[in-house]
Amino acid sequence: MHLTLDPLTIITTLGYVGLFAIVFAESGLFFGFFFPGDSLLFTAGLLASAHVLSLPALLVLIPLAAILGDSAGYAFGKWIGPKIFTKEDSFFFNKRHIERSESFYKKYGAKALVLARFVPVVRTFVPIVAGVGSMAYSTFIIFNSVGGLLWGVCITLLGYFLGNAFPATEQYLTPILVLIVFVSVLPIARELWLARTKEKRM
Repeated sequence: MHLTLDPLTIITTLGYVGLFAIVFAESGLFFGFFFPGDSLLFTAGLLASAHVLSLPALLVLIPLAAILGDSAGYAFGKWIGPKIFTKEDSFFFNKRHIERSESFYKKYGAKALVLARFVPVVRTFVPIVAGVGSMAYSTFIIFNSVGGLLWGVCITLLGYFLGNAFPATEQYLTPILVLIVFVSVLPIARELWLARTKEKRM
């Protein structure tokens, strides 16, 4: 069986179990950053509008996977500690991702756990950075839960409501997913542009 990272293929091939596993991995396992989180949720909502998937099941499954994934990332950060910042680059690990996530975390504090949900790559590493830092787990789980619920519910419902409003949406799935990815990377692109501008002025 050949499986691509195409969201529609992933869902139709692996079903709810695959959806849960990928959301879990992308939410807090350092090697999960390349999974198509936003587009996966949107596609799941779209399929729910066509009665291929159950919307109530998705609205429970996806936030739960996101919250548990972040908790796993936090636990990993606690376990590995500050030495993660000196870890050498590898196929699955890029130090720049940790550095960007650390900057994001320092800028927004606990709120980063909510805001990072809507920023690809950063959302994978922020819970790890929170675990490395001094954030109490009681604080972490509150912001983690809020972020997981907002992200998991909002993106899924976006796909569901668009699918209901425009039944032909599935025919234009690829350009819609490209647009979602483009919009979702705008925040981190802006941060990188501001950082480079600041470096040039110094």
